[in-house]
Amino acid sequence: MYLATTGRRDAPPRPTGARRRVPGTVLVLGTVSLVTDVSSEMVTAVLPLYLVLGLGLSPLQFGLLDGLTTGATALVRLLGGAGADRGGRHKQVAGLGYALSACSRLGLLLAGGATGWIAGALAADRLGKGVRTAPRDALITLHSPPEDLGRAFGTHRAMDTTGALLGPLAAFALLWATAEAYETVFAVSFCVGAFGVLVWLLLVPGRPRDRERPRDQKRAQGPGETRDPGRTQGPGAARGPRRAQGPGRWRDDLDAPQKTPVAPRARGGLLAVPRSPAYRRIVLCAALLGAATVGDSFLYLLLQRRLDLDATWFPFLPLGAAAVYLLLAVPAGRLADRLGRRRPLLYGHGALLLAYGLLLAPVPGAATLVGVLALLGIFYAATDGVLMALTGPFLTEGRQAGGLAVVQTAQALARLGAAVAFGAVWTASGPETALVAALLALAAALVCASRLLPAAPERTRP
Repeated sequence: MYLATTGRRDAPPRPTGARRRVPGTVLVLGTVSLVTDVSSEMVTAVLPLYLVLGLGLSPLQFGLLDGLTTGATALVRLLGGAGADRGGRHKQVAGLGYALSACSRLGLLLAGGATGWIAGALAADRLGKGVRTAPRDALITLHSPPEDLGRAFGTHRAMDTTGALLGPLAAFALLWATAEAYETVFAVSFCVGAFGVLVWLLLVPGRPRDRERPRDQKRAQGPGETRDPGRTQGPGAARGPRRAQGPGRWRDDLDAPQKTPVAPRARGGLLAVPRSPAYRRIVLCAALLGAATVGDSFLYLLLQRRLDLDATWFPFLPLGAAAVYLLLAVPAGRLADRLGRRRPLLYGHGALLLAYGLLLAPVPGAATLVGVLALLGIFYAATDGVLMALTGPFLTEGRQAGGLAVVQTAQALARLGAAVAFGAVWTASGPETALVAALLALAAALVCASRLLPAAPERTRP
């Protein structure tokens, strides 16, 4: 049972003693994410440049495509979370998502330049990501102590971001070595993704077994204590009711092997999510902040226009933000565990607000480039895993994946609307007007979130 605190303390109490290590399961999950991100980013590194400059899409069209890519997985996230919670099948459902993303690389390899096939392959990749995200994050929650969730998610996100850094570098190295043979990139991407699926199947455990046992059953047995608390085994002990087993045959019910009782778990489902007001406020804040978040691709396009960067440098812009994210993800998670998870989440969106302002300010080009990429990396380091760590303690047993999926879906749908709206305003009134509108919207969302975000719950002591 959890009770929400009402004071300023918004991180679970940390036990004294030596600092615990990151659970091995989290490291394995991070390894799979690293390998999968190498495979994914090998393909997606040049998509914004290709779609806008190569195919000539307008900002509105690009906003629709970018938003739909992010938001189309909303229902799949819910289905993946619900399916994982039913019977505790987090490993199986997430593994299906990883396999779907890996197979999408084969679709790109066989597309032969056909736009429809390429769109279908990219959709399959996004569907795979939508299916696997909530069950994977639920596994992190299940295998990590509540007081260390920030560090656990930060470690996972840092390893994930390492893959995001290596993927584009690998893709451009292959293109340079093979005279721009994109089929080679797709083939290598598929092989890397298949290796990630193999690691998942062989090394990732399922649910921790001790969580399925009642707390009373986990206590150590003292001298003279019987293993079954409901059975007395002394010589003169009273025995349970007797049942007839046939003519002249009787047996004691307690002579039969007794199954260890299992604590009841809530059944997962699309609507079977925690009903606590604190959890609902987290969902609302995720949607509010997501609705004021401009997609990364738009920010990179704004940088390219502002600085008049050569097209060959465009794919390397995400690497700058990813490098900052990689450096700060684990420290941000540890800081969130110590100081509370509300403040890093708000400060991270404040960094994004500064990035918007920097793009509007008359600052020299180099300073704008470094500042925007650094602030974008800070934004992701302080918000991505921290939001999941803030949500995790509010989720009841058996609803971890579904509860996280609802938060992620609310955020994805809100970002879909933000991308479409930003692209529409850009097309109608220009990029500066669109960026000013986004800045004002994010400032308002931050004010609302600072008042709505709950403190983390504390465990009640027996």
